[in-house]
Amino acid sequence: MTTAAPKALVDIVSAIEEDIIFGRLPPGQRLVEDALMSRFSATRHMIRQALGELDRIGIVTRERNIGAAVRSYNQEEVLEIYQVRELLQRQAALMIRLPAPRVLIDQLETLNEQFARDGARGDLRGVHESNDAFHLALFGACGNKYLVRCIADFMALSLPVRAKSLADAESFRSSLRQHETMIRLLRDADNWALAQLCVEHVWPSKHDYLERTGSPVAAPSPAGHSALSTVPGRRPGRQ
Repeated sequence: MTTAAPKALVDIVSAIEEDIIFGRLPPGQRLVEDALMSRFSATRHMIRQALGELDRIGIVTRERNIGAAVRSYNQEEVLEIYQVRELLQRQAALMIRLPAPRVLIDQLETLNEQFARDGARGDLRGVHESNDAFHLALFGACGNKYLVRCIADFMALSLPVRAKSLADAESFRSSLRQHETMIRLLRDADNWALAQLCVEHVWPSKHDYLERTGSPVAAPSPAGHSALSTVPGRRPGRQ
């Protein structure tokens, strides 16, 4: 959304987005214009503008004569989206030159500290934003801006899948630990371990979504050795 958008419109988009991101509006939930008009004391035109922006972001769908709803994926769509995410993230991690420069380590440590602070004070939007900032900074180190753009696109596309886990305390703690492990691996020279961790990091949110929507849960993608198997006590997080 442009900075020129009216504040009231920005606030409506932000509020509905947070309801979706943090699971208060489940996949497939209809977004009724009249109810939203009443909730936000807004005109129909403004509500439709907000729904259009959420459609553009990718977390709401709109159909003529049906209306708007929280985006919902079927099993095949989820698996295909995550196949691409895993491929993109694995390749980016393999392209990062290790050991990583101190400036990248410092940047990621700062972002992860912000992630921890946001979680500690229950700032769910902050958790979402600092999590995405961490991963985009990490993958940005691959040096290919087009690859990073694709990763960002699929992070946005998968938001309805991974959204609910962002508000889960156990998932948050697990993700925080895995971020710390990624930083540690950046100090070493094992791109394969880093790449595998970046892939395994996204599995739980995929499986959780499939379970919540009543779809069968597929086995994890074959990917060789597990980076987590070398880190005692580590459990895949939810990116």
